Amino acid sequence: MVRARRAVVDGAETAAAVGITGERISSVTAYDDPPAADRTITLDDDEVLLPGLVDTHVHVNEPGRTEWEGFASATRAAAAGGVTTILDMPLNSIPPTTTVENLRVKQQVAEGQVSVDVGFWGGAVPGNLRDLAPLHDAGVFGFKCFLLDSGVEEFPHLEPDQLAMAMGETARIGALMIVHAEDGHLLDEAALDGTHYAGFLASRPAEAEEAAIGLVLDQLEWTDGRAHVVHLSAAGAVPMFRAAREVGLDISVETCPHYLTFDAEHIGDGATELKCCPPIREAANREALWAALAAGDIDLVVSDHSPCTAALKQRGDGDFGQAWGGIASVQLSLPAVWTGARARGLALADVVRWMATAPADRVALAHKGRIAVGADADLVRFAPDEEFTVDVAQLHHRNPVSAYAGRRLAGVVRETWLRGVPVGDTPGGRLLMRGER
Repeated sequence: MVRARRAVVDGAETAAAVGITGERISSVTAYDDPPAADRTITLDDDEVLLPGLVDTHVHVNEPGRTEWEGFASATRAAAAGGVTTILDMPLNSIPPTTTVENLRVKQQVAEGQVSVDVGFWGGAVPGNLRDLAPLHDAGVFGFKCFLLDSGVEEFPHLEPDQLAMAMGETARIGALMIVHAEDGHLLDEAALDGTHYAGFLASRPAEAEEAAIGLVLDQLEWTDGRAHVVHLSAAGAVPMFRAAREVGLDISVETCPHYLTFDAEHIGDGATELKCCPPIREAANREALWAALAAGDIDLVVSDHSPCTAALKQRGDGDFGQAWGGIASVQLSLPAVWTGARARGLALADVVRWMATAPADRVALAHKGRIAVGADADLVRFAPDEEFTVDVAQLHHRNPVSAYAGRRLAGVVRETWLRGVPVGDTPGGRLLMRGER
């Protein structure tokens, strides 16, 4: 029995006693009147009991680019941040997850290394249309595609006609298509200005996101399938999603902690640790993203944990055109988002909905991301009022690079349980398949 004077249950904070039998939650009852238990743990008064977070956007990169990240380091970082389930993106590993054979390679490498539960996305690339159904049957949670150069040659992007065929196939098999939505024709590389962030931002305008999202929505209307737009940075696209839902399209959208935390006006010259694609935009755009989250127009918040080596991040001595784009943040997502939410008068229950329940629901993991009878006993002891300064040396991802270095954040994860067991030094995570319970 885990007793907490503050716990997030059914979308609200309440006092609760959470019973665990084996790996599952067996009861959720009143704090002061729990059923008998063999062992009882009572949280401290400054702690809140949360469900384990579900991060559906993590680039593990193993095998092939394990010097960037790997299953052992990425899942240790996830657990330290209160994340108990991750879905691994089909790139930047070599091979990419674009065939069943490649999926098996990745699963074999991951087996026995993972500290949290791990599922896998498949990839939709030119030439693998016939691989989508077998990958779906093999248990991937859906398919990721790019509408512009992905940055790695082994994962090419889809042209509009190829997107139409791929979305037709995912609709046919009932799979979710997730899309990196930027229109490469609207990028302006001539705007790049070396170490100056303003040039990088100008090179990837909001219009590129909006045009690509429009293409996805058009195809979704034709196919009557299911789609999800990853890492939205351009708040101007929010009305497009609202309008699509009003006519019944099955569309969802995520944003990321870095878009909710940083702003273009405060990114200094050469600060390539903050380079990501699409880019971090202006403060007014950030506030519009927060407003869209609060209104329910943005469905979920996930990390887009996309690490690389320090040398790649600093390539070109701070030149935004040359440095690798990606932010490693799976360990810091919860405190980063909670810090911003608290400052705007939003509740911890909102954060749990965005970062645990909604991601789990979108990928049909009904036994994850919630404190409820029958759910996995994935739980987090979280001290929301304790503050800390981010020390890169204390982070568990492989390379000591962080956009959050030196930043003051609120919220400390004191302990994470995976299926009823505290996460420790021995990897206890499992590999997940779509549809399993």
